[in-house]
Amino acid sequence: MNKKEKKILVTSALPYANGPIHIGHLVEYIQTDIYVRFLRLSGKKIIYCCADDTHGAPIQINASKQGISPEELIAHYYKEHTEDFEKFYISFDSYYSTNSPENKKFSDLIFSRLKDKGDIYLKRVELTYCPQCQRFLPDRYVKGVCPRCGASDQYGDNCEVCNATYATTDLANAYCVICQASPIRKKSDHYFFRLSNYTDRLQAWLNGNNQLQEEIKNYILKWIEAGLKDWDITRDAPYFGFQILDDPNKYYYVWLDAPIGYMASTQNYCQKHGDDFDSYWLNDTGKIIHFIGKDIIYFHFLFWPAMLMGSGFRLPDNIVVHGFLTVNKQKMSKSRGTFITAREYWQKTNPSYLRFYLAFNLSRNITDIDFDLNDFKDRINSELLGNFANLANRSLNFLKNKLGGKIGVPEDEYYTLVQQKIPLILKAYENCEFRAAIRGILDISDFANKYLQRREPWKVIKESPEEAGRIISTCVHWVRDLEILLKPVIPMICQELETQLNVSELTLQDLEKNIAGHSIGQPKPLVQRIEHLDFVGQGID
Repeated sequence: MNKKEKKILVTSALPYANGPIHIGHLVEYIQTDIYVRFLRLSGKKIIYCCADDTHGAPIQINASKQGISPEELIAHYYKEHTEDFEKFYISFDSYYSTNSPENKKFSDLIFSRLKDKGDIYLKRVELTYCPQCQRFLPDRYVKGVCPRCGASDQYGDNCEVCNATYATTDLANAYCVICQASPIRKKSDHYFFRLSNYTDRLQAWLNGNNQLQEEIKNYILKWIEAGLKDWDITRDAPYFGFQILDDPNKYYYVWLDAPIGYMASTQNYCQKHGDDFDSYWLNDTGKIIHFIGKDIIYFHFLFWPAMLMGSGFRLPDNIVVHGFLTVNKQKMSKSRGTFITAREYWQKTNPSYLRFYLAFNLSRNITDIDFDLNDFKDRINSELLGNFANLANRSLNFLKNKLGGKIGVPEDEYYTLVQQKIPLILKAYENCEFRAAIRGILDISDFANKYLQRREPWKVIKESPEEAGRIISTCVHWVRDLEILLKPVIPMICQELETQLNVSELTLQDLEKNIAGHSIGQPKPLVQRIEHLDFVGQGID
């Protein structure tokens, strides 16, 4: 790495430790992992950190229903989550937990620094209280009518229809999600963060950052112009989380300590690998990139950077936002059979296929992606199998069986094509335009297949084995480059192809290299045709 080149920290949003990973979650982790793997292939110094989000009343309530402790519940989901991520080849450098000593330390540090600056104050507020459950109700345990747009059955913190944020007491026709009773209002002292103090600094950060997606930036700037409200950062007992310094009756709201989990996971990595935490979060030697879904932009573009500004830490350099995943154009739902868990998916078909399909559809905008089962099957069979894998299998088999397995010198058409296409593909990867990258890759593969059909080495070999060798070696050089370009997307298939090519750990530096004289290994099929898919939609609504 160049001494002046910054170290890169990449994160994905923290999955909540209260349920299984589903394919909607996987959009983000696969998107992030593709980007991380591409940067690694580029030779960048990069770490990929994440964690389970483990705190909050839903964890406590779910554990109570099951007759276990919250710690047992989050341990169960930590094991399940990490197993699922491994099946989809998500290459975390640190996958940690927000229920950790590091997270407690950083939460207390940030809270105390903000409090010392006068950015945290105590205020008596009216909250939603369920007299039947005898507890203050957290945001997600109150539902009602959105005060802005009138949408029904919206949670107590934000509206999924219009993205408005509000207090639980703002909801009309509210009811307790636990017992269905109508809540009352009850007063309690809470700590508030003066988000309004950061209006100018947040505007300056947003306007001065040209890496952020314009559509997201415009959303946030409009919210700022409408006026920022101070943020209630505490919750009353009973609550599973961290007690606040010097006030054992209050707990940090989960949305305060959850993003701090990025820092805790970084610290966990640094402690284990002799790296320097400050080089990422304090000094100008690091670069921080978050990947998140569009449902949590308010927290990540307002609360989180303001907390970092006020406590003296570095702000993220980029926050990449993606849309949601629908299944057959419907919101995922168990009753409709469209809620597909990660576990159900990998038990029925190859995780590499989902990685390829999502990459085929992911771009830099926040448009939702539809997991259409028929389209998914067609894309895998026609593009991944029929286009790329078919080229690799035909080329390597011909070289091995007809020409002794030794690669020859490629024809000029090889260099003409890759010099035209590869720079565009690499640029698309850098910009998280994976859809454009995949289409560029498939263009090379399609051209190579047509070249193979047009030149007909199986006929040419009868008259000129030398010419047939040049033709098939040209294709094998394309296959080698395609393998490198697809490694961020389908790493396990590409690892198998590297074995067949009799090479290992190829990087972007190996693109366009002449490998004449190299002998390949034993070819075999890389991708299996999908004949039938039947997901029953396991999981929860």
